[in-house]
Amino acid sequence: MPIPASQPLPPSADSAEDRTGEAVIDRLVEANQRYAADFTDPGMDARPVRKVAVVSCMDARIDLHAALGLELGDCHTIRNAGGVVTDDIIRSLTISQRALGTRSVVLIHHTGCGLLSLTEDFRHDLAAEVGQRPTWAVEAFKDLDEDVRQSMQRVRTSPFLLHTDDVRGFVFDVKTGLLREIDPQG
Repeated sequence: MPIPASQPLPPSADSAEDRTGEAVIDRLVEANQRYAADFTDPGMDARPVRKVAVVSCMDARIDLHAALGLELGDCHTIRNAGGVVTDDIIRSLTISQRALGTRSVVLIHHTGCGLLSLTEDFRHDLAAEVGQRPTWAVEAFKDLDEDVRQSMQRVRTSPFLLHTDDVRGFVFDVKTGLLREIDPQG
C-alpha cells in the first residue's frame, strides 16, 4: 500500500530497501508522482522573498523550514555535513547574493553533530581504502560555538560576497528545537 506524500518514509536498516523490500528511491519517485498530481505552479522565481540564505548541516533531524517559520520561496537553503562554510558554500552564497538578491546569511550548526566525533583521520582512512586522496577536507571540529564563529568569519571576509553585514550564527539543539545565538566575538 503506497503511503501519502505527506507521510515520512519508514526508516530502513543499512540497505537501499525499506521494510517492505521496496527500493527507497522507487518510493521517493512514487511519492513525487502523487505530489505532482496535485502540484500547481506557485508562480514564483528563484529569488527568495525574504532575501535570506540559510546554511545548515544536512542532519536529517533538522526541519529548517519548520524550525525557522519559513514557507516555500522564502529563502535559499544550503546544506552540507556540519553546516561549515567551505569553498562550495561560498560559491552558492555568491550566486545567491549576486544573481538572486539575498542580503542576509543565517548559519546553523547543531548539537550531536557527527563532525564532532570525526577527525582528518577519516580522510586518510578513506584514501587508504580507495587508493585516492579526497580533494576535500573533512572540516571536523571539537567546539560547536568556535566553528560557528569560524563560519561567520569566513562569510564576513569573503571577497566574493556583496552583503556581509547581516551574518548571524546559531546552534540548533536537536533535543529542544531551540536555536542558541553565537556571539561572533566569543
